[in-house]
Amino acid sequence: MSQETTFFEAERHAPVPLWRDIRVLRVAAQAVFVVFVVMLGAWLISNLLNALDTLGLNLGFGFMQRTSGIRVSEGPTLVRSDPYWRAYVVGVVNSVRVISIGLVLTTIVGVAAGVAQLSTNWLVRTLVNIFVEVFRNTPLLVQLFFWYFAVILKLPALEDSIELPGPTYISQRGIFIPWPEPARGFTVWLFFVVAGLVLAVVAFVVRRRRKMNTGLDSHAGLVAAVPLLGLPLLGWLAVPGRPFLVSTPEIAGYGATGGTQLTPEFAAILFGLAVYTAAFIADIVRAGIQAVPYGQIEAARAVGLSDLEVMRLVVLPQAMRVIIPPLGNQYLNLAKNSSLAIGVGYPDLYAVSNTIFNQSGQAVQVIALVMGTYLVMSLLISAFMNFINARLRIVER
Repeated sequence: MSQETTFFEAERHAPVPLWRDIRVLRVAAQAVFVVFVVMLGAWLISNLLNALDTLGLNLGFGFMQRTSGIRVSEGPTLVRSDPYWRAYVVGVVNSVRVISIGLVLTTIVGVAAGVAQLSTNWLVRTLVNIFVEVFRNTPLLVQLFFWYFAVILKLPALEDSIELPGPTYISQRGIFIPWPEPARGFTVWLFFVVAGLVLAVVAFVVRRRRKMNTGLDSHAGLVAAVPLLGLPLLGWLAVPGRPFLVSTPEIAGYGATGGTQLTPEFAAILFGLAVYTAAFIADIVRAGIQAVPYGQIEAARAVGLSDLEVMRLVVLPQAMRVIIPPLGNQYLNLAKNSSLAIGVGYPDLYAVSNTIFNQSGQAVQVIALVMGTYLVMSLLISAFMNFINARLRIVER
């Protein structure tokens, strides 16, 4: 072995100084960054506490027990003598109402528009494409103003309202629709409904597992429909009297009685969110359908399936694996965009919270509550969509 080779071997096996050891340098850099973040956080918190102390405030939530003096026209009953926490709950309920109904409505409109984008009818395809491009490329707040000021408030007065079958009345004071009201036997009938739902779920799961194990068609949906529909019908016949009555609206002079009312503010935020999000869902559905290999469609037609059966039995089940992940993102966007309801005067979570911290001065706690509430709602939506996505994924053997 030459002298030069021996020198390099000794150099390679020599201990590396700590200030040159890459592992030590990585740990040191991370430690310095953590110390910097902790010091910055401590400085910000100290600054915040000093500012609150100067104003005579603190970080507690005791102020939520004070009388709010807030009056909210939507949602659960709220009087001015109720505390702040009650007003906050009303805001949460109003937001959940808009989000839950909006998710259902935007799914229906979005899926229908997405399928229509692939229609062979030129006029239908063109109109749907215009709808998607217009509503997808227009700011949501502008659309909310359009629905509220240019559509709803321009409708006829209540005494001259538009009457639709139902009866349903549409006017500038909102939409009046029929609404079920619980009657004497409602509680007993509700027991039959819950029992039917539980038995339907159990029957569906059992029949699906049987199909997975044997490969035979178990008609899971048909079997589950028997208790789901049969038990509520049995309860309707068995319970004395009617479980609920349908209250229909009636226009009487300058007012309305019966039914329920969708206020102009609620209708504006609901339609605005549903249509805006549906424009994005339509493109997601279109892309998911086009992602299915065309050979699958040709094979389905070759065995004699109609176009509707091809879409329902072959295309959509495969397209859902592509549709579900981005669809969940749009559901989350709808939930977070509902905070724009303040633009049309709807008392949602953000609007009520804005009033609370303006009156109480406790902006830090209220904003933290708002962020936490929206976070919980978003996580619930994400968990549900992740569950659906897990159920639809291809299981490899």
